[in-house]
Amino acid sequence: MKINLLLKNARIFNAYFKQFVSGDIAILDGKFLYIGTEETDIFQPEKIIDGQGKYVIPGLIDIHMHIESSMAAPLTFSQAMAKNGVTTIVAEPHEMGNVFGLEGIKAMIDAAKDCPVDVLIAIPSSVPSTSPELETSGREIAFEDLQEMLDMDGVICLGEVMNYVDVVYKQDSKSNQFIQHVKKTKPHLAIEGHCPRLVGLELSRFIFAGVDSDHTEQTVAGLKERIANGMFVEIQEKSLKQEIVDYLMEHRLYEHFAFVTDDVMPDSLVQRGHLNVLVKKAIALGMKPENAIYAATFTPAQRMGLKDRGSIAPGKIADFVLLDNLQDFNICRTFKKGQEVFNQGEVAVEEKVDHSFPPHFYKSVQLPLLTEDCFTIKTDKADGLVTCRVMIVSSGTTFTKEEFFEIPVRNHVLDWESTSCCLAVVLERHGKNRNMGFGLVGGDVIKHGAVATTYAHDHHNLLVLGKNHKDMLKAANCVIERQGGYYVVENDAVIGKADLPIAGILSDKPLAELGKEMAGVKKALQHLGYEHTNSIMSISTLSLPVSQELKLTDKGLIKVNEQKLVPLIIE
Repeated sequence: MKINLLLKNARIFNAYFKQFVSGDIAILDGKFLYIGTEETDIFQPEKIIDGQGKYVIPGLIDIHMHIESSMAAPLTFSQAMAKNGVTTIVAEPHEMGNVFGLEGIKAMIDAAKDCPVDVLIAIPSSVPSTSPELETSGREIAFEDLQEMLDMDGVICLGEVMNYVDVVYKQDSKSNQFIQHVKKTKPHLAIEGHCPRLVGLELSRFIFAGVDSDHTEQTVAGLKERIANGMFVEIQEKSLKQEIVDYLMEHRLYEHFAFVTDDVMPDSLVQRGHLNVLVKKAIALGMKPENAIYAATFTPAQRMGLKDRGSIAPGKIADFVLLDNLQDFNICRTFKKGQEVFNQGEVAVEEKVDHSFPPHFYKSVQLPLLTEDCFTIKTDKADGLVTCRVMIVSSGTTFTKEEFFEIPVRNHVLDWESTSCCLAVVLERHGKNRNMGFGLVGGDVIKHGAVATTYAHDHHNLLVLGKNHKDMLKAANCVIERQGGYYVVENDAVIGKADLPIAGILSDKPLAELGKEMAGVKKALQHLGYEHTNSIMSISTLSLPVSQELKLTDKGLIKVNEQKLVPLIIE
């Protein structure tokens, strides 16, 4: 019997028994044909590979992630996936959707067509993340767009429903319309959720509406309540804590969770890896390798209804990875549909600049150069003190706390520069209204200098954070001139930068080069005193109005739990 590939002498992961068995693998037409030790003499393979006793596992499957978080174009990103043993991703392109709407999502899909891994699509359900009353995005994903995307090839679920306040309290909200339409027309599709710290009746009502997963940061109590209520939990790295892993293992909850990456910065992707990092970390925290592998292959496939992958069995797509050991989880070779897409022993092909996107995607920052008065906040009070709301940043979380500071006023101008606070400004950059929102930021933030970026979740307007007018102006104008990016400035000099010219959120450079630039940005932020385990994501989510507790958009300060605008100066 003729076959394409025979992999001999391997230790093969059986997902159904969660154990490794010794044997051979026969592959025909991109699918697994036979797994075993007998009857292999009848095969006439085009190619034979000696597994040399290596471990063979299914290709890793990441069902909740955003390509845009890597700031790399899809083809560049997917090449890194193969290197890290990931053969299927479910990408939710709401970042691009916020800039270019359905056109942007289609451009992302087109750019991913020649990728060495399968790029499946989650329909962005929350573009904008809240409403036009609370933020200005470049485009909106409307109900008609949802209907069109439901009929597209490769669409596999409704992406994360973020505005849980609308879902729970506003029956006729766009979020609920999206959910109900999917439940009615495509009842087999998963509906993904984003509900940080939601508990009790509110959580039950969120699930009742039709959203039955959560990928946000977990506590043991929150994890327990979600699983007890039938939710599927997607564990990203910030939830991979000893107490979480212990709880999952103690109660043998392996059918109820999967590992996901959500957001991986480009320097981390280059230096550490992707979904394989979470598997390795879970093993280091005490989870049996077989169970950790299960949570990165079989359960994510089951969650998304991908019956054709996630295990090594007859008829399944021949996506698999060879490992030399389970503790280090070192990726030796990756195969997609029986074809090798990565080999650790071969010299990597040099990546090229990605030209997948249309020219007008490089002209998305519709802002004139700024002047210093853009960072001046005037008040009715002539002199003295006023009480202001302040977003407090803490290392280790992207959530903020609301506190109240006394800020001096001199000649009707808020003298924020004389305090420990930074000024944050969000400027609408899509050419719609020229809105500007102001906020003060304290805690573990920069102590001098400034940073500016168009990589500001989810609306991706221009976000400027700084300790003085001059450096803020320099950073902001550099980003405007370069049509997007991340610029860090000290004493009127750029000390860290990464250009993101594609829609203001993606680079067209090779990943190694982009990763080096973003590592430089992080180093520059650390030099300015920004104390955070993920400074880029911390800054970029200061403008995310669905992430607790107090955030800033071009419309102003948002009380997230109440989904309403609140004034900066309260007396």
